[in-house]
Amino acid sequence: MPQGAARAQAAAPTARGEHTHGERPIPGPRSEVRRSSVRGQILDALRTALVAGELRPGEVYSAPALGDRFGVSATPVREAMQQLALEGAVEVVPNRGFRVVERGARELAELAEVRALIEVPVMLRLARTVPAEQWAGLRPLAEDTVRAASSGCPATYAESDRAFHRAVLSLSGNRQLVRTVDDLHRRSQWPRARHARPHLLADAAEHTTLLDALIARDLDVIRDLLEEHFAGAC
Repeated sequence: MPQGAARAQAAAPTARGEHTHGERPIPGPRSEVRRSSVRGQILDALRTALVAGELRPGEVYSAPALGDRFGVSATPVREAMQQLALEGAVEVVPNRGFRVVERGARELAELAEVRALIEVPVMLRLARTVPAEQWAGLRPLAEDTVRAASSGCPATYAESDRAFHRAVLSLSGNRQLVRTVDDLHRRSQWPRARHARPHLLADAAEHTTLLDALIARDLDVIRDLLEEHFAGAC
């Protein structure tokens, strides 16, 4: 059994027995989930709820209550929450459920710094070697981020934002790098005030400007844009 799965299984009993007495209703429409790959679908849905702010920092949520929202038993919800606990998004509260972790400015700054340490040199290297037509092929993804920002939905924007960065970094051919940065990126997208629509629009606009600079191989502009982009992620 993989180490992560073993740890999650070992930790699962501590979350059992949580009850819903006095628990406030969870905002958002009840969602029905297909039975195939239930745990994975629940994990995706919970991540979306975290980004959208439907699961609020500091609040405790029980697996039975979340299962009722998604139309499934508590078991796949508990398994998905254990994965989120391993990722640092929630923490187990014995006999109650899971508390959404409150993110501090220092933690967000640290995540942004690590991403910058990885992404900036990689993008500068790619700018020197990747043909302009390959960068131009990413323009639809950059435009998707603008449309997603215009919608004002943090969850929709978060997915399009990560898709753009994944596509850029994928040109490095390093799958481990892409996976690592995507995980850091997801953790930096948990709910906070900067998800207001004006910020999303400004963030999305930086994607299209960055793409233009990559096509032009303007290394100074690329470096300045990336530093500003990651500074805004704090």
